[in-house]
This record gives sequence, C-alpha cells and structure tokens, in this order.
Amino acid sequence: MNSVVFAHALLKHALQPTDNHAFHFNKHTCQMSSYADRFSEALERPGKSVAGVAAAMGVTKQAVYSIRRGQTKAASAENNAAAAMYFECDPSWLARGVGSPNWGSIKSPDLAPAQTRGRIPLISWVQASSWCDPARDSTMGWGNVERWLDSPVPFADGSFALRVRGDSMTAPTGNSRTYPEGCIIFINPELRSPNNGDRIIACLVSSDDVTFKVYKNEDGRQWLQPLNPSHEPIRESFNVIGTVFGKWEDG
Repeated sequence: MNSVVFAHALLKHALQPTDNHAFHFNKHTCQMSSYADRFSEALERPGKSVAGVAAAMGVTKQAVYSIRRGQTKAASAENNAAAAMYFECDPSWLARGVGSPNWGSIKSPDLAPAQTRGRIPLISWVQASSWCDPARDSTMGWGNVERWLDSPVPFADGSFALRVRGDSMTAPTGNSRTYPEGCIIFINPELRSPNNGDRIIACLVSSDDVTFKVYKNEDGRQWLQPLNPSHEPIRESFNVIGTVFGKWEDG
C-alpha cells in the first residue's frame, strides 16, 4: 500500500499588514504572538499532545518543549507544515501569525478539499537542471515525465517531484526524518529563500549539477549539509532551485 507523507508548502516572503491580512496577538499581553505562543495554543486543543506533534514533525519531544519555551524561534517549512497538519490549522497562521488559525480546516492529506488536489510531475534530475537557467519559469512545460502524482494538498505552479538518488540524505538509524534512495520528494520552486535546516534542491554554480541537501546558514556562511555523516558537506557556491514540501514512500 502506498503511504503519502505530505507537508503544506509555506510562503516565505514577508507579508506587510494590510486590510487583507489580520495578525494574531497574544491574548494575555496584547502583543503580537510569537511562534511559541501559537504553537502552545494549538497544542492545548483537545486531543493534541507533545508526543503526537513530535511524531508528526519527526522530531523528539525535547525539541517540542524547546519550541514551547521559545528556545526555537520557528520550525522549518516542512516541520511547520507537518505541525499544522497535526493541529488541523492554517499553516500560515502557525508560521507567521497571519490571519486566523481556522481550526479544523486541515484534517489530513486524504481529507483535503477536492479543489486543492492536483497532479505533480515526477521528472528526472536532468530535467530538474533546467531550473539552473535563470530564464526558467513555472509557465514552461516539462515535456516527457516519468509519471503524474496526485497531490492532496495545495502546491505552487511549477512544483515537481524527484526520485531520491544515492544515500547522502539517508539519516542515521533512529532519525525519522530520512530520505532513502528511491523515495520521492516534492519541490516548490517558488520557495527559494530557505530557512536554516530546510531541505532544498540546489544547483551547483561550477557544474550545474543538481543536488538534494539540507540548507545551512550560520554566521553568514551558507553550505549544503547531507544527513548521512559519511558524506562531506558541499561548501561551493550554489543557487536554490526550490524547497522540499513533502515526501512519498512506497511501503
């Protein structure tokens, strides 16, 4: 049976307060709420638990406690989306406090509204390298694709899927956030300003090779980090093609 693991892609551009965007405030302090405030509010809803959201996000319970205490300012796009799916709330509200939580609006990938469904092309890595061309945009077609995959969650124009190759993103035993060879990842090419720790597809400037790695940005330094410790980090110049927002595994 196929099992689909999806996370909602989150918009990462800064939103300015307008008549169309309401911002969430802490009900106790009347100040704009923090990520910890919103996360805790969602966690206090009936039927939700630390263990449950930790499993949904693929992190430890200690990591969840760090978020609640405000020691982790924000989750990665993929983790935040997984948490929003578990909390059954709007992912943009959870991520940035934009709008309202809309409790119950997202119940599970299988129960997503029909109008949000669509199909995403599973393409080759050679085809993905077309995004190394600055002139490439989401209106361009893909030509021949391996297959079309149903998507139960919203996705941006130009989103595509790739089959993971190699073991550089296979995490050590015990780490639930792993991407073994052969699994399928879903990429949003509109998300090109990743947060530290996001899983991304990048194009190496020197060779136009396309690679799947963890984006790292610390002390002004950027590099690509594999999950498998037997592989070396990539510290050469690269351009971000897109951010991973979901994973499919046959099992």
